[in-house]
Amino acid sequence: MADDAEDDGTDHDRRLVAGWQGRYYEDFEEGDVYKHPYGRTVTETDDVWTTNITMNLNPMHFNEAYAAETEFGERLVNGLFVIALAVGMSVIDVSANATANLGYDEVRHHAPVFHGDTIFAESEVVETRESESRDHVGIITTKLRAYNQTDEMVLSLKRTGMVLTREHVEPSAAKPVGWPEGIGTQPEDL
Repeated sequence: MADDAEDDGTDHDRRLVAGWQGRYYEDFEEGDVYKHPYGRTVTETDDVWTTNITMNLNPMHFNEAYAAETEFGERLVNGLFVIALAVGMSVIDVSANATANLGYDEVRHHAPVFHGDTIFAESEVVETRESESRDHVGIITTKLRAYNQTDEMVLSLKRTGMVLTREHVEPSAAKPVGWPEGIGTQPEDL
């Protein structure tokens, strides 16, 4: 067992309560829209790192003097960062229990993103189907939309993935997905 919690001197019952386990294939219904929590403000560092890591040599992302002379008047955030951020924001609701991303389709950048913009994302379930080759997963397709702080859509894409069925995983409070058995507080410790 992990280190015992310090006794605070109060008498109370302790119980092991399951946290958010993510959605399983059975939880997805066509037409459902999930507004993902936690908007994220894009920093200059985010853009510079992504531009360097991907070797994107377009000066629009790293040369302020060049970008100042364009129609935008300043550097634009690397579109790959915007895609990665929006997809990452959707994981909590869409793919925490995915076994694979099968594809990204219809990727569209609707408006530029600038340093200091705050991005929000939502996903709409557009299709669900059982897997023909694997009985422990289903296939889901979502339409991901990302907006800036002024409600301007900056990105949209379709995302298809394989998501585990609940029956296959059998999550519990004592062993949520991703935890090895026996780590931390266990029912017998309470």
